[in-house]
Amino acid sequence: MGKRKILTLSDNPLAPSGVAHMTKNMIVALLKTGRYKFVSLGGAIKHANYQPIMTEEWGDNWKIYPVNGYGTQDEVRMILRAEKPSAVYLMTDPRSWTWLWGMENEIRPHCPMVYYHVWDNYPLPSFNRPYYESNDVVVSISQLTNDVVHQVSPGATLYHIPHAVDTDIFKKYPSAEIAKFKKEHFPEYPKNPDRFIFFWNNRNARRKQSGTLLWYFKDFLDLVGHDNAALFMHTEPKDPNGQDLEEIAKELGIESQIILSTKKVLPEVLARMINACDCTINIADNEGFGLSSVEAISSGSPIINTMTGGLQEQITDMDFSLLKSVVGKTKKEKLQLEQETEANWFGVPIWPDAKAVIGSQTVPYIFEDRISKESLIGALKKMYDMSKEEREEMGRKGREHAMKNYNFKDYNERWVKVFDETIEKHGSWPNKLYKPWRFKEIKNEE
Repeated sequence: MGKRKILTLSDNPLAPSGVAHMTKNMIVALLKTGRYKFVSLGGAIKHANYQPIMTEEWGDNWKIYPVNGYGTQDEVRMILRAEKPSAVYLMTDPRSWTWLWGMENEIRPHCPMVYYHVWDNYPLPSFNRPYYESNDVVVSISQLTNDVVHQVSPGATLYHIPHAVDTDIFKKYPSAEIAKFKKEHFPEYPKNPDRFIFFWNNRNARRKQSGTLLWYFKDFLDLVGHDNAALFMHTEPKDPNGQDLEEIAKELGIESQIILSTKKVLPEVLARMINACDCTINIADNEGFGLSSVEAISSGSPIINTMTGGLQEQITDMDFSLLKSVVGKTKKEKLQLEQETEANWFGVPIWPDAKAVIGSQTVPYIFEDRISKESLIGALKKMYDMSKEEREEMGRKGREHAMKNYNFKDYNERWVKVFDETIEKHGSWPNKLYKPWRFKEIKNEE
């Protein structure tokens, strides 16, 4: 029997985004079995040309076709005819795939569709039910996503595979090596080695709340002293999807307290950035997973997280049913749960002060978890006031949490299991379980 071929649709797997990174990890895991090969439509980035790409390591076993956006129905039809894949994989927000699910009747009779699903928050998105039912398999990115799919579409074949990091790269590095890194990257370090440095590593986009962080960080500096803390931001300060961070820092008069890193770096360098800082922050108002927080705890860094979406399961090992139980509760009740539970905490959580219902024509409703200036400054101050030993203990427990729950070994093995079981069950050319019809009971109201 020849190798099974998978068609993937996502961000270009060689791009630096989280979607691309996780897709690439899945692809490489299956390639290493020697039983799979891949064809990828590489989207969501600008291309110099549209010639197929093959990597030096994998050759003919992995071809990438550059496409605009995420591709078109005609491009998928062409690939299906030419490549005859054993399964189709797609990943990211459902809004990106309505055009693809619109042709599921052309795909699923031949091969199963596997959707790696990202969803950020409640209320339950009942409007997603037709999308979930347009796949043969749904794989959830977080415990919240898993709960959403289970309740909205209880008949779905559902797997849970959280994101993962390379714990051999994202780890604690020797103190002498990190001291050298600080001298090279932090101008103030030689004359102020005890300056407390917070790390922020996200895309400068609206929901990441980068402008809010800068604005309130100035008030925090007023409280603790401008020479005593700094914010190291690994991002693009003039991203068109976000705010002009340089202009905000200038307006607030805190340019020397904001250290910007704008170049793309290797994971090994990113891990050293995390090690060089005292704490990592993510205050997104909703978040499907939050890869930067997992990279941080894997590196032994304590974190400050908004208690939203996938971020919740990285800052504590509390059972998700307990975390879910506080939805709709007062902030006082949430703080009480935090204090009374025996769960470990790997940083300082920020419970939302309010929820806003936002939406669009394609996503009619979803919660945004809003935090106040007082809550953010309180979390920064709590972390700042901790002893080094307390922060290191949080970091140590966080690394154990990452190694147990977000490691590459489990991630890879789970994806191999998903495709082995899916193709074995559904078949390929044809998908023997696909039914182009369904039975519905019609009740006589007379």
